[in-house]
Amino acid sequence: MLELINIDLLIQIVQAVIIVASAFILLKLFNGLIAKVIGARNEDRKRAISNVKRFLQIVIYSAALVLILWVFKVDVTGLLAGLGIGALVIGFALKDIIENWVSGLLIFTGKTYKIGDVIQVGNLKGLVTAISLRTTILKTYDRNEIIMPNSLLLKEKIINLTGGGKEMVVNIVFCVDYVFSVEKAKAAIEAVIRSHPCVVVDLKRKREIRFLVKSREWTTEIEALFWINRPENEEFIKSQISELVKKKLAEEEILPPIPAIMRKDFLGKSD
Repeated sequence: MLELINIDLLIQIVQAVIIVASAFILLKLFNGLIAKVIGARNEDRKRAISNVKRFLQIVIYSAALVLILWVFKVDVTGLLAGLGIGALVIGFALKDIIENWVSGLLIFTGKTYKIGDVIQVGNLKGLVTAISLRTTILKTYDRNEIIMPNSLLLKEKIINLTGGGKEMVVNIVFCVDYVFSVEKAKAAIEAVIRSHPCVVVDLKRKREIRFLVKSREWTTEIEALFWINRPENEEFIKSQISELVKKKLAEEEILPPIPAIMRKDFLGKSD
């Protein structure tokens, strides 16, 4: 009888060791997979990997503990019921946090955007300065920092304006009176844009200046589209170019839409 008890106990101990070893190996595999998928290229990602590893460690070792108790014929029905209720309560309490964590993992693995990208979420546009499991921090052109929950980001339409690079397309609309030559106005605008140090013009990489022209009742709208290499300063660059173009058009005597009462006088002087 003693030998039988010893054999049963030995089998239980071996099974418990196998469970612990399996949990350890499983955790190692998951940790390696997470590190490979997320990638530890910066501190934010390293922190995210560390948080996920801790979460998996708690889940896997808790499951291993329940299995070990079951192997030693300990009644775990009450424990499982208690854990189930506890998990349900905790799940409701931490619903937003868990949702943000899952969204953060999807952002990391899906490579939707990364630090340094300029993204647009709804009407909000900003430079991504930090990404964690729970939040993404955007810096707007006026240097305000906005902390956005990752779950909210995934529910909105995200436009990556830089596409993972350091260049982006911007546009400025200029209005001139319909009596002036469109080609002359485009030439003046292009000269200013080309001369700006933050504008990229490279035909081999399809970085060029393009125009869209729309005719209104008394106005010609000339929309210029071009590339810049400082996306985080988009609004400042556009402001500088707008001011320079305004001066250039004035030098070329190309005026904005002229009120009808003044047009006759202007045309008379031009003649």
